[in-house]
Amino acid sequence: MLIIKCPYCGVEAEETELTAGGEAHIKRFGPGSSDDDFENYLFMRKNHKGVNFERWRHSYGCGKWFHAARCSVTLEVFGTYPAQTVMPPKDLLSSIKKKRPEWEGF
Repeated sequence: MLIIKCPYCGVEAEETELTAGGEAHIKRFGPGSSDDDFENYLFMRKNHKGVNFERWRHSYGCGKWFHAARCSVTLEVFGTYPAQTVMPPKDLLSSIKKKRPEWEGF
């Protein structure tokens, strides 16, 4: 079972208290976007083995959305950060790189 720390309220919650929201940092297009851009936004996800950046909601807690860096192979959670962050924090990226030197990065 995953244990993920909410960056807002600080609670270390089991995954049953959270709701997964898919891939984080997806570029959203406005009303004037092409059909291809909109289709890619709705359906195309990386979904690769290894380190992924995901959206999570603390459903049975503070109710806020946040991002988490997690390995889809080992289920290791590297860290969490607020959803309003455009890029993952540099300290989180460096800690992932330290644990996984072969990781290509964000």
